[in-house]
Amino acid sequence: MPNTRYILRAAAPDAIGILADVAGYIARAGLNVAESQDFGDPDSRRFFIWVEFESSEAFDRVSFEAGFRALAEKRDMAWSLRRKNDVPRALIMVSKGDHCLNDLLYRHRRGQLGADVSAVVSNHDDARWLAERHDLPFHHVPVTAATKPAAEARLLELIDETESDFVVLARYMQVLSDGLCRELSGRCINIHHSFLPSFKGAKPYHQAHRRGVKLIGASAHYVTADLDEGPIIAQDVTPVDHRLTPERMAQIGRDIEARVLSRAVTAHAEGRVFLNGVRTVVFE
Repeated sequence: MPNTRYILRAAAPDAIGILADVAGYIARAGLNVAESQDFGDPDSRRFFIWVEFESSEAFDRVSFEAGFRALAEKRDMAWSLRRKNDVPRALIMVSKGDHCLNDLLYRHRRGQLGADVSAVVSNHDDARWLAERHDLPFHHVPVTAATKPAAEARLLELIDETESDFVVLARYMQVLSDGLCRELSGRCINIHHSFLPSFKGAKPYHQAHRRGVKLIGASAHYVTADLDEGPIIAQDVTPVDHRLTPERMAQIGRDIEARVLSRAVTAHAEGRVFLNGVRTVVFE
């Protein structure tokens, strides 16, 4: 049988020798490093490490973690270790537009998402057929101004019931309350169309067309109480010009949104995203 692979994440105040300490500890444990990435941020003065290593037949995870815990305490390090095959579970939320959901579920079915989709939740019934096509539970949770607190409470129940590790807003067109944003801090990913300038409200692609924009794009970010201003995980843009209709721009925009959100979900699921204040460090 092949040896098990593990993913080690670590973040600590930047200091001389921190990478040598981690690499040396892994080497002394007789482990083979398959991939390693690191970054020291001169602004936040923090150092980030992501390592995938292969265990040996004699690997003792309990002993490894005990020894690494001592190193982490010395370096004031936040860290985690998991088996690569123990993928996190994602709860996906959607409204009526299903282009991002469709892309996520396709990648999930093909084993390319990096996460296990636990269920689909929507404030409309439109996407039920798509969830059922992929043999996934679908939960219809309507939302009105009067029922929003109860709907958000139900969402938290579903996260617990499905044992979901994080939430993906795949064009979920409801603004989450400040309390729910705090509850899901660092584990809720949203996708947002982004332009120069950025257009808010209804029909953003029609607004962009009227202003004659030359780039359209999308940003995937962590959800915070500051609407559409959370730490960015992934972005992409595509050039456009005066020949495109608003409908064609919207079609291109949907394609960008789908691929950017999928890229962000996979990066998060693989543990490659580190929060760094209002920014992120993302190891590709």
